[in-house]
Amino acid sequence: MDADVLTAPERVSPPTTDPQWWRSAVIYEIYVRSFADGDGDGTGDLAGVRSRLPYLRDLGVDAIWFTPWYASPLADGGYDVSDYRAIHPDFGDLSEAEALIREALALGIRTIIDVVPNHVSDRHAWFQAALAAGPGSPERERFWFRDGTGPAGDGIPTHWVSPFAGDTWTRTTSPDGTPGQWYLHLFAKEQPDLNWNHPDVRREHEEILRFWFDRGPPACGSTPRRCS
Repeated sequence: MDADVLTAPERVSPPTTDPQWWRSAVIYEIYVRSFADGDGDGTGDLAGVRSRLPYLRDLGVDAIWFTPWYASPLADGGYDVSDYRAIHPDFGDLSEAEALIREALALGIRTIIDVVPNHVSDRHAWFQAALAAGPGSPERERFWFRDGTGPAGDGIPTHWVSPFAGDTWTRTTSPDGTPGQWYLHLFAKEQPDLNWNHPDVRREHEEILRFWFDRGPPACGSTPRRCS
């Protein structure tokens, strides 16, 4: 067989300054835990992804999209985020994520990460602070805490149904052991919804985006739209 038949076509990536690059891009989704194991412990990790970057380039991939790789108790595959600025220790650490972003970009591959803005983990520092602070506190205003219905507050505030099936409210327990307020979670009970009407929530997510843009090369860090 003619060797030219086995030669991959010349790779043509969208220009880095084109804000519409994604319209024609090949984007490859990666669930880190099951993609490639770099250290032999049986769990996929960032080292494994880094080792496969040339393979992804040869496939013609323009961008890799990571499902949540953050620190998480993993009640919902990492979509219950406990720290948006840390990598789950099973996958590696922040320095390895930075190396991956640099190495991928050197091969013409952008990096996209799943931000998960609707909710946090019930282990997130904000939610733990809200539980400790109690009803009416500023900490609880970042979420959707409500009193229950009925004389004893035993009834759920609304009868909305979760996409995960079941109710969308879970009742808290007060420090003295008595039933407390309810909190909204449109998904799992381990994923309390954030109140996007609150300025702290908007500010925090702007800072999270800034944090991850700054993990890229200088052009991305100073002018994020060039790498968005």
